[in-house]
Amino acid sequence: MRAVGRPRTLRGRLVAGVLALLAVICVGVGIATGCALRHFLVDRIDQQLNASGGRYAASLEHPGDSGHDTRAQSPGTFGARLLNGTVTHAAVVGGIPPGDDDPVPIAGSGGGDAAVPLTDQDVRTLRTLPVNGHPRDLTLSALGHYRAAAVAGQDGDVLITGLPLHPLDETVQRLLLIELVVFAGALAVAAVAGTFGVRLALRPLDRVVATAERVSALPLASGAVDLGERVPDADQGTEVGRVGAALNRMLGHIGDALTRRQDVEQRLRAFAADASHELRNPVAAVRGHAELALRHPGPVPEPVRHSLERITAESQRMGTVVEDLLLLARLDAGRPLAVEDVDLTRIALDCAADARAAAPLHRWLLELPAEPVTVPGDPHRLGQVVANLLANARTHTPDGTEVTLRLETAADQVVLTVADNGPGIPPELLPHVFERFVRGDPTRSRRTGSTGLGLAIVDAVVHAHGGTTTVLSAPGGTAFRVTLPG
Repeated sequence: MRAVGRPRTLRGRLVAGVLALLAVICVGVGIATGCALRHFLVDRIDQQLNASGGRYAASLEHPGDSGHDTRAQSPGTFGARLLNGTVTHAAVVGGIPPGDDDPVPIAGSGGGDAAVPLTDQDVRTLRTLPVNGHPRDLTLSALGHYRAAAVAGQDGDVLITGLPLHPLDETVQRLLLIELVVFAGALAVAAVAGTFGVRLALRPLDRVVATAERVSALPLASGAVDLGERVPDADQGTEVGRVGAALNRMLGHIGDALTRRQDVEQRLRAFAADASHELRNPVAAVRGHAELALRHPGPVPEPVRHSLERITAESQRMGTVVEDLLLLARLDAGRPLAVEDVDLTRIALDCAADARAAAPLHRWLLELPAEPVTVPGDPHRLGQVVANLLANARTHTPDGTEVTLRLETAADQVVLTVADNGPGIPPELLPHVFERFVRGDPTRSRRTGSTGLGLAIVDAVVHAHGGTTTVLSAPGGTAFRVTLPG
């Protein structure tokens, strides 16, 4: 199952891939610059802490010493004095430094005048600082995030000095916000430019697709086809050019094959037409002489009479085959048929009567509309269509089969259906029933005289009238459907 929102076209995938790569690069650049800036600012704070050397915290140990002026510290600088793990003095520049005798741990508010007491957790946090002068991050509940360093005092205590990190955090966040806006704009521009660029780069491929679509729309299975379509981009130096050149070579081979096939079909049709025409007269002569011999007034031996009857029957059958071949040859050549108003209702009644006489053991049913149905066409050929369909149902179904001839009108069409409840057509034979010389049962066909041309003539005549033929079959029933323009 395709993921929702996933691009399906090559153009969409290329653009999406480029944008995804750019997004990853932007995220990487943002993270790298943010980390680099933070590292740089932290180094600057560490330099300030190392330069102070704990002088502000020492001022809490010896207040009034001119060498430890608290005013030299930056606003928000935190100083604390620890004795035996207990904070005895703590202050922030801008707060109120407590006196030496004040044992209550306090901290300034970071710029105001009110002192903020340190909690036990803050004291434990301060005790975790290594007394080596190396700055570390810590978080105090009263003051927030600080960078602090601890050094040993003159009286055996620990002096702590720290600088706030919230200006650093604000600077890094502002940089990331600016990068987010800039990168979003860059991705938007890249999306527009990438879509245009990919569309421009894939134009040769679009031309290959257009050529293939035009070729696929050509009726390659019917008659001569002009395969003059070629891909204009055939530069062997590009991938699309190689595809175009290969497609052009393939179209050339297909065109040659179609031309040869058409030549062979034309020669076969010409041969069938010429052979049928040449056989017509000899077959008629043989049949005529046989019938004349049967009319001889004198006594004719029974074996001779039987032979003459067989000659007459076979010459009549051969004459039918010749006429069918001639009809197919004329239809293949595109010769026009007679066009007049044809009463299909009358043709259906006559053909059903003939079929009932030929196979009285079948059940023949008629379903006709109350009003006569007429279509423009050749009455003789349309009658041949109905007769062939009924003969096909009679030939390939057992005695007692119910055959229904139905005539319907729908919009501007007339639909004629011949349905039976016989055994059905084998599935492997169903796609080929309208082809020439196709027989459902060769043994039965030879017994009944079928040539395999009946349904081929039905299909050719119906198509010559601008109609269509279809067949539906399953075990227990078959239906041939003829649709003609009304």
